[in-house]
Amino acid sequence: RRRPARRTVRPAVEWMIDAITAAAAFAVNSRQDILAANKLGRAFYAPVFESPGPANMARFTYLDPRARDFFTDWNRAARECVAALRTQAGRDPADRDLSDLVGELSTRSEEFAALWATHDVRLHRKTEKHFNHPVAGELTLRYERLSVDGDPDLEIYAYLAEPGSRSAEAFSFLASYSNGSRDTR
Repeated sequence: RRRPARRTVRPAVEWMIDAITAAAAFAVNSRQDILAANKLGRAFYAPVFESPGPANMARFTYLDPRARDFFTDWNRAARECVAALRTQAGRDPADRDLSDLVGELSTRSEEFAALWATHDVRLHRKTEKHFNHPVAGELTLRYERLSVDGDPDLEIYAYLAEPGSRSAEAFSFLASYSNGSRDTR
């Protein structure tokens, strides 16, 4: 049996995330728990951090009604969320924490249960995404997903705005608007 999903990040990973200042950056474990975020990441994903319980992207997507407004294309976000969890389940089918999360989402969200049953495992490591942020408004961002070689169950997600774009201006505003805290809870 494998160890539970990582719940903390090494200081060096936190320092790296904090050093990224022009993008919203997060350290995320295999269950989509956000373990660390930079200043812009906390401001960008404020609705996720405000959701009940630990910051978890899957729970936010399926169980928080604000997600349908936050993700301009909620259906796409929902499919990508399931695909990421499915991919992880394929890597480690004995991951009890992941099984518990999938069980929780399956019983609390009919949409999750239906998508989980499709067995879709297409994982997106880079793409353009659209959001409707409660403070910054409409955002078009590039998404990059990076593996952390020293921590196989950890990834860094980064959202970047095209330089000079309206989204870049909104990101600058969000960075100044945020309280600067790095803690996820």
